Amino acid sequence: MLYSVQTFLCVVKQTLLDSSLQLESAHPHEPIIVSQVPEPWQCLGVGNYAAVFVHPQQGDWVVKVYAHHFQEVAQEASVYRQLGKHPAYSELIAEGDTFLVLKRLHGVTLYDAVHQGSLIPERVITDITCALAYAQERGLNPFDVHGKNVMMQNGQGFVVDISDFYKEGYDPKWEHLRKAYYCFYRPIIYRMRLSVPYWLLDMTRYIYRQCRKLGYLIQQIRKPLSSRVNRSVLKE
Repeated sequence: MLYSVQTFLCVVKQTLLDSSLQLESAHPHEPIIVSQVPEPWQCLGVGNYAAVFVHPQQGDWVVKVYAHHFQEVAQEASVYRQLGKHPAYSELIAEGDTFLVLKRLHGVTLYDAVHQGSLIPERVITDITCALAYAQERGLNPFDVHGKNVMMQNGQGFVVDISDFYKEGYDPKWEHLRKAYYCFYRPIIYRMRLSVPYWLLDMTRYIYRQCRKLGYLIQQIRKPLSSRVNRSVLKE
């Protein structure tokens, strides 16, 4: 049985967003913890801010429920409206104060694909790169795009999470991942059909984050040094 949008919103509020749904955030840079899910809902995945659920009678839609940062629900809905329809993105069905109803995307994340040893075709990387370029053409800024929020199915690439596309500044995560695909994944992991354990993937993520923090710190140190040098040159 398929629900209308209004009926489904009632089902969401009455059977999912009740007191038995428990979402916890132990650390702002780690996925939230879903400790209890009301029946018959199923949890499909979690991120740092929200978890995604599906109802067995409405399998083409998912509900993204925020655990915190509720002000970003409206911002994410706005991003989807600005994106419009594109084959590499989900679509906004409806929104509430703490949740979004979205078109369901099927597939496996690139993060899980590397773990499982599933081969990632070059077209997947191309599809995602083109999708991010499309977002830029629509006036958005692809931000926080990494292996856990891009997906593939049947050799096609999809962008699962666009919640940070409203932010300003340059985020190099996707460019770094794309370079790693051609410089490391393609000649080694792809060719040798390797599967990478999660502990090694998590360690790589941790080292990457620390290197980016170190790089940012070095930039901040260099700024006052360069300004002092410039002032001394002007005095001379």
